[in-house]
Amino acid sequence: MIADFSETEIQRYARHILLPEIGGVGQAALRDASVLVVGAGGLGSPLALYLAAAGVGRIGLVDDDVVDLSNLQRQIAHTTDRIGRRKVDSAAEAIHAVNPLVRVDRHPMRLDADNARALVAGYDLVCDGCDNFGTRYLVADACALERRTLVSAAVLRFEGQISTFRPHRGGPCYRCLYPSAPPAGTVPSCAEAGVFGAVTGVMGTLQATEALKELLEIGESLSGRLLVWDALAARFHTIRLSPDPACPLCGPRATIRDLSAHEATTMGATAREACDIHAG
Repeated sequence: MIADFSETEIQRYARHILLPEIGGVGQAALRDASVLVVGAGGLGSPLALYLAAAGVGRIGLVDDDVVDLSNLQRQIAHTTDRIGRRKVDSAAEAIHAVNPLVRVDRHPMRLDADNARALVAGYDLVCDGCDNFGTRYLVADACALERRTLVSAAVLRFEGQISTFRPHRGGPCYRCLYPSAPPAGTVPSCAEAGVFGAVTGVMGTLQATEALKELLEIGESLSGRLLVWDALAARFHTIRLSPDPACPLCGPRATIRDLSAHEATTMGATAREACDIHAG
């Protein structure tokens, strides 16, 4: 399998290839893999950069927002001289600066019920880095319906959460954990409550790690577990999750068969990064 790599690729991925769990076969699998990143903000920035550095062959970026000065405290794929540019273009430039071998698909659009399933179906795995519950449930539903593994993370203030959802392989889905969104106004946004910038870096990097593990089929998946990090206490704890037999999305009597119940859910100016952490 090493013979299929150029000398440049062998040098670039040498530290991966040395790992018995990856080797040339695993690195080739990453080169052939594709990941859709929903949101090119606080989580999407480190996530996309680490996926690119690892050699994931194709990365899709979905975001219709532009770079703002207030983003730069945490969205490390963007720079001061790119303020006002589309985030997908800025992030693509950062990705290619890290690894020009990676193909970047730019989707400068709002994710909605009309395009979500087609976008999700075009990739092997999906990572959610949006910040509003409407889009989060839309992505989760589309992934379950298209049988795509979803690695989802969220941050708020000094806390982060992450889990992997793959109901097509017997694990719980996002709605098994959170059947429905909390009432409007009960969970503040990052713009309202703030976010410690480095927390998005940690959680985005954890997303990249879990996504790579899923693509390589190594280690223990986060499917069936919610990992919660309290940065101020420097403490991680894990919550066990199980499939909900009454789940409307993945249960035996599921009622969600398409995305028709979603209104014009969008990922626009109010969906810059994953700040939706359910209370409780």
